[in-house]
Amino acid sequence: MLNNIGLPGLLLIAVVVLVLFGRGKISSLMGEVGKGITSFKKGVSEGSKELEDETVDTARDVTPETESEKDKDKV
Repeated sequence: MLNNIGLPGLLLIAVVVLVLFGRGKISSLMGEVGKGITSFKKGVSEGSKELEDETVDTARDVTPETESEKDKDKV
């Protein structure tokens, strides 16, 4: 049903929404949508950075110790 709306249908919907809500209400709504998208992107980047930091913290050195390092640990 929504596959064949076309350009005239979209324009009609836009005009009806503009008449119902007014220009000021729509612009403030779009501003809020923009703030929400920005906040979402910031949260995603902070979450991925937090996961990366946890991975770095849990990574361990698996190289074998040399004899000199073992002697230093005993002292």
